[in-house]
Formats: sequence, C-alpha cells, structure tokens
Amino acid sequence: MTGTPSISEGFLDDKPEAAADAAATEVPQGPIFASDVNHDYKGAPLLAPYGDGGDLEAFFWANHDGDLIHKWHHYFPVYDRYLSRYRGTPVRFLEIGVFRGGSLAMWRDYLGPDATIFGIDIDERCAVFDGDHAQVRLGSQDDPAFLDRVIEEMGGVDVIIDDGSHMSSHIRASLTHLFPKLSDEGTYLIEDTHANYWGYYEGGHNTASSFISDVKDLIDDLHRRYHTAGTRHPGVAPDLYGMHVHDSVVVLEKRTRLEPPRSSMVGIDRFGQFNVETSAEAG
Repeated sequence: MTGTPSISEGFLDDKPEAAADAAATEVPQGPIFASDVNHDYKGAPLLAPYGDGGDLEAFFWANHDGDLIHKWHHYFPVYDRYLSRYRGTPVRFLEIGVFRGGSLAMWRDYLGPDATIFGIDIDERCAVFDGDHAQVRLGSQDDPAFLDRVIEEMGGVDVIIDDGSHMSSHIRASLTHLFPKLSDEGTYLIEDTHANYWGYYEGGHNTASSFISDVKDLIDDLHRRYHTAGTRHPGVAPDLYGMHVHDSVVVLEKRTRLEPPRSSMVGIDRFGQFNVETSAEAG
C-alpha cells in the first residue's frame, strides 16, 4: 500500500462525525499494515523510537496469517512496562473489545498457557473467536450484571484493558464498576484515550463529559488528603495507588488497605532547628 492511509479502520469506520473530528486535528492517520514497514510516514520513520516493544511487537509484525490486530505502535512498550510481571503466571486477564480477535491471540502468546483470558464485545460476530485463544462473552461494557457474570466466571480479575467503545460514558461505567472488583495489586489500562478529545466519543478539550476530565479528577482524588474538595470517584479513589498517563493510554494501579502516607526526619540538623527524630501522619 502506498500513499497516505485512511482514518483508522475499525476505530473510525462508519463514523463520519468522528472522522471529521480527527481530521480537524493533527492526529496521525492509519492503519499502517506490515507491508508498509519500509515506508516513511508523513516524513518521519514509520516506527518512531518509543522503545522496545519486545515480544508483543514481534508477534504483531509477524501476524501475517493470524486474525487481524490493530494497535498504535507506541502501545507495545507501554504494555510491556506494566504487564510483563504477569507473564508465565495464572493471571486473570480481561480485554474489553475483541474487534477482529487478533489481540486475544497476542495476549495468549505473551502471557502464556496458565493465564485465564476473556474478551467481551457487543458484536455478535465475535463469538467465532470463543475458545480459540481465550473465552469470548457477548455483552456491553456498561452492563453491570453482565460484567459481574464474566468476572464470576473468570474467578476474579487481575488485569483489565479497556479497548471497547471509547465512549467516555462507557469507559466511566466500566471503571466505576470493575475497579473495585480488581484484585489487590491489579492493573487497569484504558487505551485510545485520544478519542475522548472528539465530540463523537462524548469528549472535547476541557469538557466535563470527556473521560480526560475524569483522569484529571482522579489526580485530585489521589491527593484527597491534602485538600477539602472531596472525592469525585469514590469507587476508585480509596484503592488507587498510582496512575500513569501516556499518549492515548491511562494506567491505574490498585493497592488495597493503603495506609495514610507518613513523613519522617532522620539525622542531625546542623542548623539546630530539628534535632529529634519525628514522624508526622497526613490527615
């Protein structure tokens, strides 16, 4: 394939309003297929130096005969950074959004045979992928009863990747319901958050409806002990250990039974003001 690719297939397919939103910005267009790896991309190398995507990226580019996978290139080192610790373990892994089934095969290859991998989608055609590399269940990511049934069947969940509708309200509904069900030291990853700057996905710049505004609120919730404005997301905040914001990817880390942070001073103050070891607990 030569020339400039069309707006991302599978992401903006049959969504003219979303495509118009994207076209009005400087968002790169795609997808780029493996046959294009030797082409320059808008004057820049196709594979920008985001870091080594490791085995995930290797699987992706070798997937010529497998089910279709669509990923932004810079996601691979992000995945590896936060998910490599689960490799070779009996991790319980849920992907919201099956698309064309290829990512489930990628996750199976990456995580190993002991992983419990489920994918959910509202597209009934995705049932064809059930049992290939993972279990596939049909239902909506904003349906609490459906989500409960899936998590019960999985026996709990350690990792969740939201690559579903990208609608802000759906992302919010899934996070609010599923984060409390995530295991201690679990990981919740939301991708393609650039879509939440576009009106079609209930987004926009500095708009309250956008999930990006939730991300900003979660920063305040993480620091709730230091202000009096209250908590915006009580289902997430108490066990939110940390959050990481990458280009189009948000990663939330969960830790239960978090104690209030403490600060201490140890040593001799040569200025004479503090000479006793003290400890202070944040309120």
